[in-house]
Amino acid sequence: MRFMQRIFSFNTRLQNTNSKIWADIKTSLVVTRQKRSFLIRPPKFIPLFFRFHCTAFLEMLKGKVEEEHVFMPPRHVHGMTELKRDAFTKSINVPALKVKKEIINRLMKPLKQIALQRPGLKRVMEDPEDENKRLILLDPCQISSADSFDDSIKIVLGQFGVDLQVYTHNLELTYENFKTEEILRAVLPEGQDVTSSFSRVGHIAHMNLREHQLPYRYLVGQVIIDKNPGVTSVVNKTNIIDNAYRNFQMELLAGEDNMITKVKENGFTYEFDFSKVYWNPRLGTEHNRVVALLKAEDIVFDVFAGVGPFAIPAAKKNCAVLANDLNPESCKWLVHNCKLNKVDRRVKTFSLDGRDFILGPLKDELNKISTDVGNSSVHIIMNLPALAIDFLDAFKNLLDKASNNNLPTVHCYGFSKDDNPAKDIKEKAESVLGVSLEGHCCVHQVRNVAPNKEMMCISFQLPAEVLYKEHSQFQVSVIPEENEPKPKRIRTDPSVQE
Repeated sequence: MRFMQRIFSFNTRLQNTNSKIWADIKTSLVVTRQKRSFLIRPPKFIPLFFRFHCTAFLEMLKGKVEEEHVFMPPRHVHGMTELKRDAFTKSINVPALKVKKEIINRLMKPLKQIALQRPGLKRVMEDPEDENKRLILLDPCQISSADSFDDSIKIVLGQFGVDLQVYTHNLELTYENFKTEEILRAVLPEGQDVTSSFSRVGHIAHMNLREHQLPYRYLVGQVIIDKNPGVTSVVNKTNIIDNAYRNFQMELLAGEDNMITKVKENGFTYEFDFSKVYWNPRLGTEHNRVVALLKAEDIVFDVFAGVGPFAIPAAKKNCAVLANDLNPESCKWLVHNCKLNKVDRRVKTFSLDGRDFILGPLKDELNKISTDVGNSSVHIIMNLPALAIDFLDAFKNLLDKASNNNLPTVHCYGFSKDDNPAKDIKEKAESVLGVSLEGHCCVHQVRNVAPNKEMMCISFQLPAEVLYKEHSQFQVSVIPEENEPKPKRIRTDPSVQE
């Protein structure tokens, strides 16, 4: 309370002694945007020191709104559902400096921050009145007169003998000069979210449009192609991933109907039909993390292998890999990618239900290696976040009896909407296995897939009392947390969902 009293007392004295200064500072800022005006002024109770900062912020805000106004497409494109590029043409006046052409290159670096920066626009134009000079176009939101230049710029211009007079140049903006978000914001209904983000899968842009954006979806698709070199197809997901094959229905919004694509991840190349298999470009870091835990001669079982983002890098590390996927298309491209990356001799592929793979090939292989694995470790990767934990019960009494202490390490993925996702995933795994994993597991946050929805990975050695029908009392190794990098929370993009 005493502190606040001092603040108000100080403020009163400043107002009395600096009334003229404050009168200049509190001049109203009228910002016009699309025929709407806003009166912005610093609150009267803020001390003078803070008012200067507040005014600076408001000046910045004014510049931002003015920029949006100047560089917004014409209002008549509002509501457009079929893209008409010619309709985006408009003329604006921008400030410019007249400069001798021989010093242009030396001036551009110091003027970079105030020079006009727009897609497809040149910042240097010929001077129609003097062939020995050039016009440097400036940002109209920063420069309006010679007084707009700060002292450092004035010094540089003085050194080069440049006249500070600011000229006006009429500039024609076309569709090519607007950014994706500016175009979509001008077209879509006011007050609605604008989705310009997408997942890039080779030449394919994958979008998750919202309900209010669907009437404009074909226009959105065409804008994405126009503004993103290399994108030749744009698709929109029309349902969630809810089938056994983990793919989803999609609608082609623009471009060629070619879903066979090629991507590179962590130095490996993958080809597949995006419309028939599952691929998430946001999991590259996780693939790399798990593969880094493996060493040469380890044995890897990939229960839900997809097109090979775990299996192929593991095989490249000279691991022996058994990779399985229920989806025949995924299995086909898995085989293809193993050959493409020259690891086909180290990968055995299967197309079985995950449970059948565990009870069949995985069990048979574990029986073969249980007596002689040397220094090799066994890893079981289960990347099917929606269901993988439910498959853990397949390991119960999988083998008849124990013959060594080398228990397989499981890396199992799951989703959680709990406030404590690490605890939630651990408890779910314990419930299915029927044993406690306390002190014998490590939970890693993979990514935030949607508001209040986390993708998690729990790693643990299969307890002997789970794996063997008859077992000795083995000491279950604790997975050292120092081998795991600290997880970073990934910002949620509301437009992208699993």
